[in-house]
Amino acid sequence: MIMKINVNAYAKINLYLAVTKRRENGYHDIESVMQSISLHDTVSVSVETGEKNEILLSCSDKNLPTDRRNLACRAAEAYISERGIEKIRVKLEIEKRIPVAAGLAGGSADAAGTLVALNALSPSPLTVDELCAIGARLGADIPFVIKGGTMTALGIGEILLPAPEMPDLPILLLRPRESVSTAAAYAKIDEKSLFHAPKPLSDMLSALKSGSADEIADAAYNVFEEVLPDGTEVFELKALLRENGAVLSMMSGSGPSVFGIFRTEAEAKKAADAAYLLGYESELCRPVPSENGSCGGDCAGCASSCKN
Repeated sequence: MIMKINVNAYAKINLYLAVTKRRENGYHDIESVMQSISLHDTVSVSVETGEKNEILLSCSDKNLPTDRRNLACRAAEAYISERGIEKIRVKLEIEKRIPVAAGLAGGSADAAGTLVALNALSPSPLTVDELCAIGARLGADIPFVIKGGTMTALGIGEILLPAPEMPDLPILLLRPRESVSTAAAYAKIDEKSLFHAPKPLSDMLSALKSGSADEIADAAYNVFEEVLPDGTEVFELKALLRENGAVLSMMSGSGPSVFGIFRTEAEAKKAADAAYLLGYESELCRPVPSENGSCGGDCAGCASSCKN
């Protein structure tokens, strides 16, 4: 018998992102506030009994690998190994909408969606925390995407704490034509010792609690903007968003995607039109609360069905 489920795998933006230190193993500790947004990939997972363990992956983006180089494939392998499952045939189908290498956790979203889907199909599903533990071994953003909503991320991003929910404001995403090297950006942060943020994390948490768009804008921070070269396209897009009504414009993660937060959808659409005239595609999004994330809670409650 074939069992199948579809899961929405939501992108994320960083409302706040500071690097606090470099570990001896080369990883970096961060302080961040992550927010799920409505832009999402769709991960379809079907399972059936096979002669051996087999994972078949297809993706709408033909530029992406469909073998172990794809994080979703490794996520399926990790889940099967963790559960000691044998003789299972897993078919993964990914409908890509989240841009690749854009600072939006697109690969992590697909991996998280795979874990959530396999867990929902299991007769004895893991708890959310157990599922996140598997995800953390694959990528630091995966536990957040599993839980979704608005959360504080510490450590290398795998330590998640509740944060006040972001108000339901329009979010416009723009993707620069230029790429950004995450490794090179971290190297510059190390070189400049940018381990002391000019704005504390507590300011962002207070701003979110207030529900004020202006206070959120004042508290926002991304250390990776400090190591971008002068004249980088990111700054042009940030200015374009501000000039067209954005309360906040900032790069997400290590980039290069830029997002703007607006008070009204009309203002966001006006900014989208301005970006289009300059040859930039945009995506109008909304914040997604945790109950609508890749996993809305304890998966023990959704083994036979999934809201997504």
